[in-house]
Amino acid sequence: MTHPFDVAMALDSMDGLMRGQTTPDFANMVGPFGGVTAAAIVRAIENHPDRLGDPVSLTVNYAAPIADGDFVVDLRAARTNRTNQHWIAELSQSTDVKTTATAVFGLRRPTWSDTEPRPPAVPAPEDCASQDNSSFVTWMRNYEMRFVEGAMPGADTGENPDSTTTVWVRPQPHRALDYAALTALCDVFYPRVFLRRGQFIPAGTISFTAYFHADADDLARQGDDYVLATARAQRFSGGFFDQSAQVWGRDGTLLAVTHQIVYFKG
Repeated sequence: MTHPFDVAMALDSMDGLMRGQTTPDFANMVGPFGGVTAAAIVRAIENHPDRLGDPVSLTVNYAAPIADGDFVVDLRAARTNRTNQHWIAELSQSTDVKTTATAVFGLRRPTWSDTEPRPPAVPAPEDCASQDNSSFVTWMRNYEMRFVEGAMPGADTGENPDSTTTVWVRPQPHRALDYAALTALCDVFYPRVFLRRGQFIPAGTISFTAYFHADADDLARQGDDYVLATARAQRFSGGFFDQSAQVWGRDGTLLAVTHQIVYFKG
């Protein structure tokens, strides 16, 4: 049986375009889960015959809600250098542009390396309770989430002085990690304003950026194990807030860092 994520990532090349379709398994409050839209753009570039290397960075701008049904990803390699390649992408429906994106792919080389931050000191995922958020939005059914801090607020939670969420998470059913799946995991957090205000209010990501530190060996070591994802906001103001996040392997490898800007009401 095909994994629900792979169904969502199914793309056909036709007339120089990548054609896909939204799936009900990844429905969000409005349109599909933004993480799976970003992942589809990564997969579209990975499938392009001119692609060089693996994802290094991705910025996705969610210009308008994506309707249920077919979509087209139009790709252009703006420049190809010896070790990196710059892409421009547009996702549209019936010629109406819904999402724009830029991406850098590249060839990784052996160099000096170091990781300055350290992963949060947390219990093992097996020692953390699983929270079922499937009644909130459909796409969350595809992830097993074991919160260390900052779980989804309930009706009587009340306001919180801190916006940090740290959670062990992996696809459900389990699935080996690849770049598309890592992209989606980078956007797995519910809006930070929910935690601060202790209630659900209208909110949606406008722009999402991911920087990929994982190479192929890192992904292979990860397998289908949990990743540790931690996120926080810096400021809420004028109807917008930011979010910065890190995604770590269980072995302490920093797999990706992400930043986004989110619209909210209230």
